[in-house]
Amino acid sequence: MNDNQCNRRNFLKVGLTLSAATMVAPANAIADIARNDDEFKIAVGPYLQTNFNHSITILWLTNKNAAGWVEFGETAENLNQKAYGKTELGLMQANSKLNAVTINNLKPGVKYYYKLVSKEIKDFQPYKLTYGETVTSKVEEFINTDVNKEEISFLMMNDIHDRPESIPLLLNLVPAKKQDFIFFNGDVFDYQTDEKQIIDHMLQPCVDNFAKQTPFIYVRGNHETRGKFARVFPQYYMHVGYAAFTLGPVRFVVLDTGEDKEDSHPVYAGIVDFDDYRIQQAEWFKTEINSKAFKKAPFRIVLMHIPPRFSGDAHGPKHCTELFEPLLNQGKIDLVLSGHTHKYMVHQPDKDLNHYPLIIGGGPRDGARTITKIKANKNKIVVSMLDDSGKEVGAYTALKK
Repeated sequence: MNDNQCNRRNFLKVGLTLSAATMVAPANAIADIARNDDEFKIAVGPYLQTNFNHSITILWLTNKNAAGWVEFGETAENLNQKAYGKTELGLMQANSKLNAVTINNLKPGVKYYYKLVSKEIKDFQPYKLTYGETVTSKVEEFINTDVNKEEISFLMMNDIHDRPESIPLLLNLVPAKKQDFIFFNGDVFDYQTDEKQIIDHMLQPCVDNFAKQTPFIYVRGNHETRGKFARVFPQYYMHVGYAAFTLGPVRFVVLDTGEDKEDSHPVYAGIVDFDDYRIQQAEWFKTEINSKAFKKAPFRIVLMHIPPRFSGDAHGPKHCTELFEPLLNQGKIDLVLSGHTHKYMVHQPDKDLNHYPLIIGGGPRDGARTITKIKANKNKIVVSMLDDSGKEVGAYTALKK
């Protein structure tokens, strides 16, 4: 067993004693928020997510079932457009505490102003719906990122492990509002317990610090696959699985590396199939590296929680190496960003193994936490990894080939 595995397993032993990339329609009844609070209100949000296709998804939670929409416009005084959440077959999103509204056809580089509106649903009969109070949020703003911009920048955090105080601490080291997006590269949680954990340990810190104005993107780590709420938690996000998108000079590929244990491990009781899920992603990735969008991009960055190398000999990491590394090499990936090992490191390209540079973020303990800054233009990618004191502990520059 290598040092990374030993460190991770010691951490997990202590931690456990303490404690396809499409929109998933929110459940009709999510766990109660403020169960004993009689005043109807917006309980959490708004928080923004996007795939940078001239659209933005705005999510929020109310403390009681409601119908809601977003009013928006190009000035704070004239919110003259409305967008509603949609489910399938012509139905608008309603009678839920969780709201997700996607605004499409936004103008590139334009600042938009918006506010939330929610109407409490007091009674929902087949032929009569009774509304209660209507509440609105403050007016917020965001800039719709121009996907053709010449330079982009984003931040990566990983392996927070139910330490919500790490989010503002790390963000305070860099100007989050100047970023195109914030990327959470897995293991924000130890395991999935309930809605309160998702709110208190991620959503609320994000809302308080950046998510009303700056979108975030999130891919699961292996710990987000664990616990009784693991099958529900994706509903609180635009997506947490694999995806691909283009922003500026970069084609991004997000891979969901799944669990690090074998599917047959007793803790999963026969109800997981991550091997097949990773195989499906590898087939998708083969198609992606042959796509026009991938080939024409000046740079290609892959974001994946479990590194494709240097993460031990457990089944999940070995399977990721077997499936993904040949494709990373074939696709001439310029940078891979990962987490999982809890030991920050910059691995240089190797002509016989990983042809790509691999940067692994640290965490979650004090002194080991990191935030990684990435900037890219058509000529280079510049990476700087800071520890939680603000000291640079890793750097890499990838030049256009």
